Amino acid sequence: MEFSAQQIAGLIGGKVVGNPNAVVNDFAKIEEGRPGCLSFLYDDKYERFLRDTECSIVLVSESIRPKQEVRPTLILVPDARQAVAKLLQIYESMKPRREGISELAYVDPTAKVGQHCYVGPFVAIGEGVEIGDGCVLHPHVTIGRNARVGANTEIYSNAVIYHDCLVGQRCVLHAGCVIGADGFGFQPTSEGYEKIPQIGIAIIEDDVEIGANSCVDRAMMGATVVHSGVKIDNLVQIGHNDEIGSHTVMSAQVGIAGSTKVGSWCMFGGQVGIADHAVIADRVMAGAQAGIPNSIKKEGAAVQGAPAIDARNFWKSSAIFKALPDMWADLNQMKKELRKLKEELGKAED
Repeated sequence: MEFSAQQIAGLIGGKVVGNPNAVVNDFAKIEEGRPGCLSFLYDDKYERFLRDTECSIVLVSESIRPKQEVRPTLILVPDARQAVAKLLQIYESMKPRREGISELAYVDPTAKVGQHCYVGPFVAIGEGVEIGDGCVLHPHVTIGRNARVGANTEIYSNAVIYHDCLVGQRCVLHAGCVIGADGFGFQPTSEGYEKIPQIGIAIIEDDVEIGANSCVDRAMMGATVVHSGVKIDNLVQIGHNDEIGSHTVMSAQVGIAGSTKVGSWCMFGGQVGIADHAVIADRVMAGAQAGIPNSIKKEGAAVQGAPAIDARNFWKSSAIFKALPDMWADLNQMKKELRKLKEELGKAED
């Protein structure tokens, strides 16, 4: 597919600066650009790349003013990141979609598969399963008995949805993710650990994306719930009976222990850990590797460190921590001088 600068500007409401007939048929990073590619620039600290890039067209935020004439045609937009995201969505939607059920897939006779679905080789769909219209199930996906998957959801290879669990519409489950495995429930006894049956389910609401090899455990009773619009990175663990508020995002290796309630629009950096039975308010931001042992009740709080504290205090404390060796040496020197001064004062009194 090939598009001109004028066509692209019309799609995203941009203004062409340069040749409106310049054409592109691919995307590229601005520093790795080549003729026929489109890229974007949203921060003026990278403005130097405009001088050297081989890209034919560059989307540029209106706040950026090139300091000299540049080779590519520019399309000015309010926010280049949002504009390129919109273009990528349009590009993705124009790709042809596969349909049909592979002869190598297994679909239980009691299962219902909607219209315009694709079911790849070696997919296994259990008894009583319901798959909505327009779903894409890549090879080796497994859907357990009585599970339900909403329309236009895409599930990548080796992902597993356990029995009775529910996945909403327009979700994306990446390779190897697991929805509804048993929660980590064991009762210690004199002879070891006795398993506590996990009889609840996991519910993934609409427009959720879950990264590769991430897990959302089923509840011991009731449901583990991931609300609409949540975005979860790779290698994330959501414990049993957790509730994740809508539009919350989590980076890689976040771990949330059981029975924790996370508010809406929260943002968790990589390797954030949250203890069990905590309640996290809406719009909380936790920096990478924050360890949260208790509830955070203040909406919009920003925390960092382990145990997590106010982010500003954490960075002030970190600056002091780096100075501790010098501070310790100064303290010892002051103690020596104070001891010497006391000895001299004592001699004077005698």
